[in-house]
Amino acid sequence: MSLNIHSSPEHEFEPELGLPEKLPQGEKVLWQGSPDLKTLLLKVFHMKGLVLYFGLLLAYRIISGALDGEAPYPMLLSALQIIIFSSLGLGLIGLLGYLMASTAVYTITNKRVVMRIGIVLNMTFNFPLKQIESADCGLAKDGCGDIYLKLNKETKIAIFHLWPHSRPAKWAVPQPSLRGIKNCAEVAQILVDAWSLQNNVISRSVKINNTESGESKSHFTGVETA
Repeated sequence: MSLNIHSSPEHEFEPELGLPEKLPQGEKVLWQGSPDLKTLLLKVFHMKGLVLYFGLLLAYRIISGALDGEAPYPMLLSALQIIIFSSLGLGLIGLLGYLMASTAVYTITNKRVVMRIGIVLNMTFNFPLKQIESADCGLAKDGCGDIYLKLNKETKIAIFHLWPHSRPAKWAVPQPSLRGIKNCAEVAQILVDAWSLQNNVISRSVKINNTESGESKSHFTGVETA
């Protein structure tokens, strides 16, 4: 059984992968991709923090039991229960992350950005480049990153329709986001060029500056893409 959800039956109706309809004449796909599962688990679901939490919980149970003089068998049985339930919880989170990453398809054309997202209920969002005011890019050291789209004031969308494909901490004015993109700087440059042509402005290069991301405590790079 194939694990490639992109080609699963519920997506067979798509005339083109990740698109609700065939592109009109004059429009072409410049880039298409999906979130990187590892990046999604680490940045969205904070998998490292959860593993650390369960590890500390297990260590506390063993140490406290030993200091209280508890018999080895019930102490180890309790520790085993923690391991089982922790593994089950982490496994479910991993499965959720896999489904989110596998069902999401991001597409950049020369006229718009298209996001096909959703596990049970698929939704497709079209963001014409002329409705995008600007975009920011958070880039990690491994080259993966997020591209955050700032839409004009007339374009409104609910955060619950987007999550986790939205910028963290932007609840009042949600910003659709391309999460966990490999070679993020290259994708950002593609967006820059397409946005510049569509809005009749001079194309700009993506400039990388060292900044501190508010979403993570590690160092990220800020890239102004449009």
